[in-house]
Amino acid sequence: MPQTEDARAATAEHRRRYDALKSAGTGVSPEALPGPTAPDAVPIDPATVVGRETIPGGWYAPLRLKRGETLRLVDVEGTAAASLLAWNAADPSERLNHADTMKIQWSARLRKGRVIFSDMGRVLLSITEDTSAAHDALAGGSTAASTLLRFGEGSFRNTRDNFIQGALKLGLSRRDIAPCVTFFAPVSVTADGALEWRNGGRQRGGFVDLRAEMDLLLVVSCAPHPLDPAPVYAPGPVEAIRFKGTEPGRDDLCRNASIEARRGFDNTLTYLAG
Repeated sequence: MPQTEDARAATAEHRRRYDALKSAGTGVSPEALPGPTAPDAVPIDPATVVGRETIPGGWYAPLRLKRGETLRLVDVEGTAAASLLAWNAADPSERLNHADTMKIQWSARLRKGRVIFSDMGRVLLSITEDTSAAHDALAGGSTAASTLLRFGEGSFRNTRDNFIQGALKLGLSRRDIAPCVTFFAPVSVTADGALEWRNGGRQRGGFVDLRAEMDLLLVVSCAPHPLDPAPVYAPGPVEAIRFKGTEPGRDDLCRNASIEARRGFDNTLTYLAG
């Protein structure tokens, strides 16, 4: 149906405002964010560790994270991919929203200083340290069909089935599985819009620190990323270390990375205050 003149004018105004906000968001915030963390720069105080486990390549782990705790995911051999889903532990109908995480921050590039939003506009996790900025929020995880196509017949685990198994162990179900984000997955977008894998984006011992901004349920899957060009099914392990931290102050890097991040933190604090 053809638009009226008023409708076209309203659309143009919405577009103008969108472009202005996008320009402000993408032109300023990335320049304010720091570079990658040096691999040996932020050791964990053993006294703060509340749990640690190694997730074998191809497998998964259901986890619980208290507000203020940080989850360090370590790419032990430099060949892993750690796909992540997260839910509000008090109300799992609130979940990680990968699309809003990109849209609200005007960037698909997850890195130190960025946050992960829920579908309620609240901050679930903050990326407080990161050695690579080589992560994926666009392609998603593997499935049984994509794994069969990629590697042929065999006992090969995949991301979606890992998420379902992990969710069941947390009292959730298949319908709670949403699109994920994947750490240690160096995916870029080419000029014509295609997704490509950048070789050399991972390193042995590389890590990312994820600080919980509310009590969370998590599933981490270590199945191969669907764009990983490795010729055989041989995903590396991921070490998951949970440790206690300090409550973020008003000068917190992630909180102040953008206007949108501050709004997300305010939304989270308002929710937690009841």
